Amino acid sequence: MKRTAIAASAALLLLPLSACGGSAAAGDGKTVTITVGYQSKTINTVTAGTLLRSLGYFERQLNALHDGRTYKVDWQDYATGAPITAQMTAGKIDIGSMGDFPLLLNAARGKQLGQPTRLVSVTGYNLRGGLNTVVTAPDSKLTSLTDLKGKKVSTSIGSAADGTLVRALQRAGIDPDKGISKLNQQPAVGASALSAGSVDALSQFVAWPGLLAYQGKAKALYDGAQLDLPTFHGVTAREGFAKQRPAVLEAFLKAQAEATDYLNAHPVTAAEKVAKATGLPAEVVYLYNGAHGIATFDPAVKPALVSALKQDVSVLKAAKLTGDVDVDAFVDDQYVKKALGSSDYAKRLATAPSAAASEVWPKGSEKATSFGSPEELLAYVAQHSGGIRAAYVPDATTGTLWFADKAVWVADGKQLLPFVTQATAKAYVAAHGGAQVVGYADALRRAS
Repeated sequence: MKRTAIAASAALLLLPLSACGGSAAAGDGKTVTITVGYQSKTINTVTAGTLLRSLGYFERQLNALHDGRTYKVDWQDYATGAPITAQMTAGKIDIGSMGDFPLLLNAARGKQLGQPTRLVSVTGYNLRGGLNTVVTAPDSKLTSLTDLKGKKVSTSIGSAADGTLVRALQRAGIDPDKGISKLNQQPAVGASALSAGSVDALSQFVAWPGLLAYQGKAKALYDGAQLDLPTFHGVTAREGFAKQRPAVLEAFLKAQAEATDYLNAHPVTAAEKVAKATGLPAEVVYLYNGAHGIATFDPAVKPALVSALKQDVSVLKAAKLTGDVDVDAFVDDQYVKKALGSSDYAKRLATAPSAAASEVWPKGSEKATSFGSPEELLAYVAQHSGGIRAAYVPDATTGTLWFADKAVWVADGKQLLPFVTQATAKAYVAAHGGAQVVGYADALRRAS
């Protein structure tokens, strides 16, 4: 079953298309339609998809071109990056957004079919890899990655979440091909399989792990940030489209930058907009896209992300999903640099992610409140139990934000430390005499 799933995934991405060619940027000369492929529920891409669409910034930038043409935007929503790549290499999508591993497959497939694509900007990223998480059922007896040996694990083969799973298993001394039974499933299918008990664990990308944890349908087994390797989502454009309509691509990238600035200035409002468009709980959206969320949004193509992309190639090659990928040829930030201006682009390149912090989202508030420590947050929550919409705390070792009531808490003297997983909490306890794992209710009591 495992080999069949991998073969099917590879076939989807690598076999030639029967009908290829033509431009998605179609029209009669005066009216031009630009087709954008995005993933509404992959909320790490919202500045190039869901949020950007709801704000109307791209359409406004197109109207400002004043080149004698009327532009229309065809927004096409997909669950993963693979179908976007298929449509791009068929010349039916002009601009798409997807994760780092799918971006590499996009580059490989575009070159293979003579429809090259280019990575032109970044949406959201996490320098440690915290956007991907392995989760298990709430009542699962699995407590660490080593417990997955011989178990059934659902993931989307060729995705960033699959890459995290492969690397994590390798570090744990488990053969990612033979040590587990891997099922290639769409995120929603995998989530259902986990709830039904037909798989033992699920490795997925934003926002599925947070959503399942929030709903009480899963608990975190492995925090992708433990890998300490950057992961990100980005924007890719067909090379032919970029050369034919550079002003349109620049308009998109200007609009993306505007959406990014909007998200960073109004994180709660942005989370509400994305929630309304996707049906996801706003509390889950904020976990990833909030002021101190797991994702940092910036369109600049940072060298650290390019370096990580080069490291990702070996994982895809080992899975026989692609051959060599010329990352340097694929990455092309000339358009975003021109769209933002060299000075602004240089500033964005130099900007670091905001420091991890504990946050409370009070009910009825359009702003979240930050706290200097998890203990301060717990004390506030204990005093305002009826007025809290959501409370978030950063993992004490990785900085990955998590729901305070879903975190694993450790009491170390007067310190109260949150962890995303049991394994990292137990590792801390083992290294600190006197420290102990405590329940959330106990942590609240100790802090009040």
